Amino acid sequence: MRTWTVAGGLVETSAGVLLVRNVRRGGHEDWSTPGGVVDGDDASLVAGLTREVEEETGLRVTAWSGPLYEVVARAPDMGWTMRCEVHLALAFEGELRVCDPDGIVVEAAFVPAERCGPLLASCPPWVREPLASWLDERWEAGTGRSFTYEVHGADRADLRVVRTDPA
Repeated sequence: MRTWTVAGGLVETSAGVLLVRNVRRGGHEDWSTPGGVVDGDDASLVAGLTREVEEETGLRVTAWSGPLYEVVARAPDMGWTMRCEVHLALAFEGELRVCDPDGIVVEAAFVPAERCGPLLASCPPWVREPLASWLDERWEAGTGRSFTYEVHGADRADLRVVRTDPA
């Protein structure tokens, strides 16, 4: 079973929530908050998150609060488990520009919260549902909110995703 840790950054201004458009293998596109896999070279999860947000958007977050929530998705049929912490940016600098060295992020934009739903529709439930919940409820960082999912199937078209924690 392959296990990896991912970090997501929730960056919000009066213009909206920062979302990035990703082009995945096979050409599938989705929108998400910026972030990515925390590397072994990263000094901490937050250091990895800061690196990922800057690589993908050009913005350097100088203060984080969190985590806002944690997500665990287990996909036994595909042989992986993913753990993600999402943190809230308290301060950042720089100008928005796409500069992802992995070539996955192709667009970044601040999107008004009420317009995020349609963009997030193509995301996996373990990305879409926790973010939608936070946008609706706006709980404080450090509350221990967590979302757990079981992913069944091995093909994107046939996946069955079940939330396993009490909603």
